This record gives sequence, structure tokens and C-alpha cells, in this order.
Amino acid sequence: MGLQPLEFSDCYLDSPWFRERIRAHEAELERTNKFIKELIKDGKNLIAATKSLSVAQRKFAHSLRDFKFEFIGDAVTDDERCIDASLREFSNFLKNLEEQREIMALSVTETLIKPLEKFRKEQLGAVKEEKKKFDKETEKNYSLIDKHLNLSAKKKDSHLQEADIQVEQNRQHFYELSLEYVCKLQEIQERKKFEFVEPMLSFFQGMFTFYHQGHELAKDFNHYKMELQINIQNTRNRFEGTRSEVEELMNKIRQNPKDHKRASQFTAEGYLYVQEKRPAPFGSSWVKHYCMYRKAAKKFNMIPFEHRSGGKLGDGEVFFLKECTKRHTDSIDRRFCFDIEAADRPGVSLTMQAFSEEERKQWLEALGGKEALSHSFNTAVIPRPEGSAQLDKLGFTIIRKCISAVETRGINDQGLYRVVGVSSKVQRLLSMLMDVKTCHEVDLENSADWEVKTITSALKQYLRSLPEPLMTYELHGDFIVPAKSGSPESRVNAIHFLVHKLPEKNKEMLDILVKHLTNVSNHSKQNLMTVANLGVVFGPTLMRPQEETVAALMDLKFQNIVVEILIENHEKIFRTPPDTTFPEPTCLSASPPNAPPRQSKRQGQRTKRPVAVYNLCLELEDGDNPNPSKEDTPTSSLDSLSSPSPVTAALPGPPGPDKNHLLADGGSFGDWASTTPGQTRSSVVQWLNPQSPTTTSSNPAVTPPSPGSSPFLFSPPATVVDKPPESVSSRKARAVYPCEAEHSSELSFEIGAIFEDVQTSREPGWLEGTLNGKRGLIPQNYVKLL
Repeated sequence: MGLQPLEFSDCYLDSPWFRERIRAHEAELERTNKFIKELIKDGKNLIAATKSLSVAQRKFAHSLRDFKFEFIGDAVTDDERCIDASLREFSNFLKNLEEQREIMALSVTETLIKPLEKFRKEQLGAVKEEKKKFDKETEKNYSLIDKHLNLSAKKKDSHLQEADIQVEQNRQHFYELSLEYVCKLQEIQERKKFEFVEPMLSFFQGMFTFYHQGHELAKDFNHYKMELQINIQNTRNRFEGTRSEVEELMNKIRQNPKDHKRASQFTAEGYLYVQEKRPAPFGSSWVKHYCMYRKAAKKFNMIPFEHRSGGKLGDGEVFFLKECTKRHTDSIDRRFCFDIEAADRPGVSLTMQAFSEEERKQWLEALGGKEALSHSFNTAVIPRPEGSAQLDKLGFTIIRKCISAVETRGINDQGLYRVVGVSSKVQRLLSMLMDVKTCHEVDLENSADWEVKTITSALKQYLRSLPEPLMTYELHGDFIVPAKSGSPESRVNAIHFLVHKLPEKNKEMLDILVKHLTNVSNHSKQNLMTVANLGVVFGPTLMRPQEETVAALMDLKFQNIVVEILIENHEKIFRTPPDTTFPEPTCLSASPPNAPPRQSKRQGQRTKRPVAVYNLCLELEDGDNPNPSKEDTPTSSLDSLSSPSPVTAALPGPPGPDKNHLLADGGSFGDWASTTPGQTRSSVVQWLNPQSPTTTSSNPAVTPPSPGSSPFLFSPPATVVDKPPESVSSRKARAVYPCEAEHSSELSFEIGAIFEDVQTSREPGWLEGTLNGKRGLIPQNYVKLL
């Protein structure tokens, strides 16, 4: 049973039971007061914890925003770019969530804490004051009654009457105070039901509003989440394909490392210990150097490098070789030694020690010493063994039979082309198909002897057994280029153009196969083979580099993208002629580089410009050495002479002050980085713009990306491109990219626009210039200074 009501009539009787009921009401109010006091304390702790959580969440978001993935190679896929940007998206999501949490924390103070404190102080506090008065009057009233009743009856009547009046007045005052107190007690018991619960309702409303905002953010985030899951899955699939290829290459190199040495511009290179002579009391010391030698120029470079000291790189030396002599153990107390004399340092002889006798013989051969070895440092790339598979009439018959069987029997099979057949069965089927006598007898469509997975594996194995991949070694690098850069439309146009440069048989076979793969992808709801999955399967099958290297395998993901483009645009690529009149530079040029960030507050409001992976429309000419000899061909460019690869030609040289020191001494590193075969350059330039000459007297000036721009932005080596000076005096400039102004202080312009009175701006990465009478800011890496 709850509290008993306090009757006003009982105030006059003031019975013991009435007093018990009053004490019960007072005890309940005291319990309520303590509860509200604890609740306010807990509420404040909740606010503090919420703020601490918000601080931790913001710190977590800040960490996400600041991290950036590094990548291997010179470009990333669109999926990888989305994954890299996802951390910033997560950071923004958390930031928005925490803004709502801060609003909720403020609402707790306003809607819960303050109203409860007000109720406790004004209402419960008032009752406490009334109780004090009531207790005081009770004491006074009954003390006066006791005193009055003790008066002697012998007192004068007037005195007794006066005492009676005083007692009566005091009793009336006590009754009035008792009535008010009883009223107040019952009022507060009823009032607390809404005065207390209403703030709680507001508190929960604020909390639910916060969760609702989170729900709305989650709904907005859901579309992005679905796309990101696709990006992640595509990247994982490409990773699995690349990993198997890398492991296969690693095993090949492990079994026979000498046959897989990369072609190099140096005749010999590797580590040697060089004797450094000291004054007599100290004898001599042997210091490890990384040495490089070019036989044609007789140029010898050596750089001290100690692995055990954290890989510290010392100052290098460059000299020209005069002669090399083998040292015998009777003249020096060390094995594997030989002496070198420098032509440009008369009287100077260096004693060097190889790691083994075999390596010493190799160095002696390369340096023109007395002893020679039958093989050299740089073993030529071993060509792939030619299989019996050919793009002949039989080959087309095999492919058509396999495709027809797959489309008849297994177009809806889950994991089509990903699930592999038993190796022995695949080889037996291939043997029968590749035999003219038995090929036509093999019935793949109606026979249960051959599983669908056996047929698909045989088809892939046949294509991999071709002497040259279906999309050829020659065009491999060119196919990879558009997959790394540009807009989706420019990629399709470039690959469209390249497909029609394939030999007729290759193009015909590719058409048949891609048409089939398009049909497979149209049934992806049943077979789960999306365009991306088919790209993973057929990227390494249709395309492969002539030289197997890790760098080449890192481009495997771009091979997959090329196949995806072929499947998604089959009708356009194979049924319509390509546009042979490429306007400058839309064929394969990358998107314009990122404009540098502004220092003003507008920076946060700028829309990001398209990310440029690299700019293939740079005309890569070396003024100092326009026709490099074969000896000067950079790493990986021996095959580029037969397979033009603008990517390889444009790779920047090794950075670092120590290497620049070597460049100043002998130019070896600069040559290594920037020398480009003339054949490759001309083919790239002609392909990008058939109307342009193959040579040019100057290069577009492209600055390195600004601190705020994408790390994927390509910047050519310093030895190839003329960088604008730190401070630009009044000059003219020509636009090499179009640009649309994003603020009134910037200029909009098209390619070829000429700017007058160009000067360095106070904002890093920007220039000031005048165009058509209007002066404004110009992104420095969008123009070439004239």
C-alpha cells in the first residue's frame, strides 16, 4: 500500500497516527531527494564520460585521416584509390557522429541536470523549510500548552483569561501552519511525478535523436559501404592472383638465380671490399662498396655502404678504368683480390676483394682482366619456351569447341573458369584437341567424359601455351598505360585504339574470347563470375610481360583492368573502328595534375581536381644525349626496344643527395634514370598524337606535386624536364592542361592559352598571370613557362 492521504481535519486532532503518516511522507521525500542528488551526480559523470568518449573518437578519427597507404609501383587502380580514400571517409563519418554526440551532451545538461537541480532546490528545498517551521511550531505550541496547564487556579481571573487567549492564538497559528505543511507535503508528492519524469523524457528524446542521427548517417553511409566492399573484394581477388604469380617467380629464381638476373645498363655491378691505405702505424682497412662498371665508357662508380650501420650511404667516387690485374695470394694475405688502375688518377692503384673466386672471375672478365669466364654478369632474359599451341586454323577450332561446350553445358556453373580441373585430365584433353587427327572426334558438348571445369582449364592452358600472349609482348606496356591513368572514357578509347593494332589473327581470337566472356558475365547472378572476377582469371592469360620481374607482376592488377574494359565494352571495341585522330592530349594523357592547396581559408572548400597518375604526353627528349647507345639503355629498357613502354621510359631516377653527388661527378645515375631509347620515345609521341613530330627542342615544365596533392601524381626526373625556377620573373607561359576556376581569384583557361606577365605568387605552387586582360592565379603545374 502507498502513502496514506493526510486529512486536513487531522491537523486539529494531531493524533499519533497522523504524525506517523506525516513522517512516512517526509521519509519518502528524503528518499526522493537523495535519489535525485545521486541521479544528478550520475548524469554529470555521464556527460564527462560522453565528452571523454567524444575526445577519444575524434582522436581516432584524426589518426584515420592522417594515415595514407603506400603502394608498390608507379600507379594504383581505382579500387586501391578508393580504399586509400576510405580512411578519410571513415574519419568524416566519425566526425559527424561526434558532432551529434556533443549536441546530445549539451542537451543532457539543459534538459535533465538543470531541471532536476531546480526541482530539488525549489520544491524539495521548500518542503524542508516548511518542515523546520512545522517542527519549531510544534515544539512551541506544546511547550506553551504544558506551561499554560501548570498555571495555578488561584491566579487572578484576568491573568488566566489573558493566558487562555494567548494559548488559543498560538494553537490557531499552529493549526494554520500544520494545514499548509500537510498541503505542501501532498502537493510535492504529486508534483514530483511530472516535475521529475518530464526531464527524463526530454533526456531520452535527446538520446534517441542522437541515435536517429546515427541511423541517418548509417543510411547515407550504406551506399558508400557497398561500393567499398566491392573495391575491397576486387583488390583481394587481384591480390590472390598476383600472389600466386609472385610466388611462382620467387620459386623460379630460387631454383636458378643466375638465369633470372635483370638486364642492366652496367656491364658489372655488385659489392666489393676496397682497401683503404692509412699511415704506417695504422696499416690499412677494407671498406665495402657497391661498385658499377660500364665497359663502353670504362667508367667505374663505387659507393661505400655498410648494412650493419643501418644502411648508411657514403660519398661515391667515379673514375675511368685503365687496367685490371689479378692479385695472387703470395702478394697479399687475402683471397679473391685484384688491382685496378685509374686512367684519370696516374699512379693510383686500388686493391679490391670479391666475395668468391667465381665473382672475382666475373669482375676480371668485365674489367678486361687476364682471366675470363664463359658467362657475363647480365644474363640475357631467357625467352619462354614455345609450346605447340598456335593461332592457326586448328587453334581457332579448339577455342570455338571449348566455348561452345561451356555455353551449352555450364554457363551457369558457379565459379566458372575459377574452379580448375584435374591436371591429368586437362593435359589429356589438350593432347587430343591439339592433334589434327583426333580434334574433330572430341565431342565436348554431349559427352559426359569431360567436365566443364576440365574444358575451361584446357581453354586457359591453350591460351597460356601460345608462343606469345594473345595481346602480344609488343603492345603489353601500351595496354597497361591507359589502365593506370585518365578518365574511364579515355581508357576505353585508348584500348579500343590498341586492339586494332593487334595482328589480325590475334584480334579475331580476342574478339571470339571476349564475346564469350561477356556472355559469361551476363550470367553472373548464377555463376558468380562478375566482370572483375573474369578480369582476375584472364588478365594473366591474355597478357604477360616479356621479362618476369616483381615490378612487372605488380602491374598484374592493371592487366585485369584491361580485360575488364574489353568485356564491358566489347561491342564498341570490336564492332566499331577506333578514332585515329586523337586530339591533344586526350588519347592517353592523364588527368590534369592536382592544383596546389591554397593558404587561405578557402582551402577547405576547394573541390579536388582529378588525380593524375602520370602524364604520358611529356615528350621525353634528352638534349645532352638524343641518341643513346645500347650500352646506355636503362634497366628494363632492353626489351623496351622491341616493346615500347612509355612507363619504363618515364621512371624517375633514384633520389637522394648522395646520388646527386655521383650525378655531378660522372652522370651515371642521371643517365641511368633519364636516358630513354629513341625508338620508344618516338613511338609513344606518334601514338599519342600522330600529327606531332617525333622530336622536340624543349619539354613541358611540370613541377613535382604540391604537399597537398596526390602521391600518385607523376613527376618526370629532374634530368628530363626543365623545372621552373624558385622565383619566376615576368615571363610568358602556355597552358598544357585545361583548368576551370574554383574561385574568383583564379583564371579559367583551355589548353594552349598564353599568359602574359607571369610571376611567382605568394601562395606556394601558384603563379600570377594575365589572360585576356584579366589577372589571376594559375596552378604552376598546369602551365609551361616560355
